[in-house]
Amino acid sequence: MSLLPWINSESPPKSVIQTPPVPVNPSASDEARDLLDYLAGLSGKSLISGQHDYLESPDEFNSKLEKATGKYAVLHGYELGAINGQSQGTIDRQRNAVVQSAINWYKSGGIVAMTFHENLPGTSPAWSNVSMSLSQSEFDAYVTPGTAQYNSLIADLDQTAVYLKQLQSAGVPVLWRPYHEMNGGWFWWGKKNNFSALWDIMYDRFVGKHKLNNLLWVWNPNAPNGYADAYASYYPGADKVDILAADIYNNDFQQTYYDSLLKLADGKPIAIGESGELPDPQVLAKSQSKWVYVMTWGKMLTENNSQQEINSFMNADYTLSRDDFIKLLDKETVAAGNGLRGDYFSNKELEGKPVISKTDANLDLSWQDGAPGETVDTNFFSVRWQGRLKAPGTGTYSIKAVSDDGVRIWIGGKLIIDSWVPQNDVARAGTIKLKENTFYDIKVEYFENKGKADIKLLWQGPGRPEEVIPPKVLFLPD
Repeated sequence: MSLLPWINSESPPKSVIQTPPVPVNPSASDEARDLLDYLAGLSGKSLISGQHDYLESPDEFNSKLEKATGKYAVLHGYELGAINGQSQGTIDRQRNAVVQSAINWYKSGGIVAMTFHENLPGTSPAWSNVSMSLSQSEFDAYVTPGTAQYNSLIADLDQTAVYLKQLQSAGVPVLWRPYHEMNGGWFWWGKKNNFSALWDIMYDRFVGKHKLNNLLWVWNPNAPNGYADAYASYYPGADKVDILAADIYNNDFQQTYYDSLLKLADGKPIAIGESGELPDPQVLAKSQSKWVYVMTWGKMLTENNSQQEINSFMNADYTLSRDDFIKLLDKETVAAGNGLRGDYFSNKELEGKPVISKTDANLDLSWQDGAPGETVDTNFFSVRWQGRLKAPGTGTYSIKAVSDDGVRIWIGGKLIIDSWVPQNDVARAGTIKLKENTFYDIKVEYFENKGKADIKLLWQGPGRPEEVIPPKVLFLPD
């Protein structure tokens, strides 16, 4: 998938960070690395929109936002914590529905965040067991190896890891924000002088034991208002945190909340992890421009914001919608030299000189009954794309082309697909063995007969789901 947009600009923004940020997990997936790199580069440029949804209805408010404004948020926040007394079977079905929604969201071009309102390990899934008061000595038992409480915690983490592994298998990077608002006293993990011990246990279990390399670790305290302490005492350290976020409610976007978190982050991206009220994008652009995203909390989208405020936020030049996000990523990809060079001909036989030559980020193109350019007819044209392909892993890859009409594909000089006939979105496939981080020449030829015109080039590789071959593995010819 293309990872991320620009609006009303002559050119995409340039990253203010000269070297790519490194995830705290040295084995982080390519997708997680790309996402962190992008967020760091966006800092000071634009604000990613976000919308949270609940475990029981993982698409409800994100869909309401789109219906209200015609635009989706970029970041879709999900929940893995169960708080309504569900049976284990129901919890499993609901979590699997969250996973499927998140996979679909990522494939559609969005960003996935996960919240985990964990009930006190060993207790029933009820809100009262999340928001319960726990003394320091009681908490200590949960972070002390060998105790029954510690064993319950580990069992709970292992069960939760199952769903995160499904996302990893689907190639989905996740902004993982567990144990949020820990500097307040309203959750069982809150206001504990050794909170970092709990964070470390989860981090070590998920990264060391379960090899969850698709997670970016978001440490997310509450804004240090009259109900919550200052940030620093609860910070697990720069070696266990990728992104720092603050939850801000009641339209209380004070400059001190921003300044103190930015200082603590020391170059890491910062965000507004939750808000009830939508901030004024223009105010943030002037004085708090380093926030990279804001996520509106569930039903507060409509309860705390008027229709006018929602429209104003989503339509602001500084705010990125999902469509904006996708367009910007494609522009940056092409600007970086990725993609394939396409030579477009005004005949079906690839004859003569091309009437258009341009870079296409990848082959997921649909002209329908239109033309790919002003100098190309809507029917009876052809295209030859050339460049290089670099596989992210070693193994056998299935290459698939879905086109209307004819298509031929060579990789490393080998003819993989040969279907040079009129056809109506027929899928053709072949296989090839590729080595990790090795460049292979790729050539794709296509012709349009008449009527609808489109082409899509997909692959499926070792441990990776079928997807459109993304721009990041396609490079222009030498």
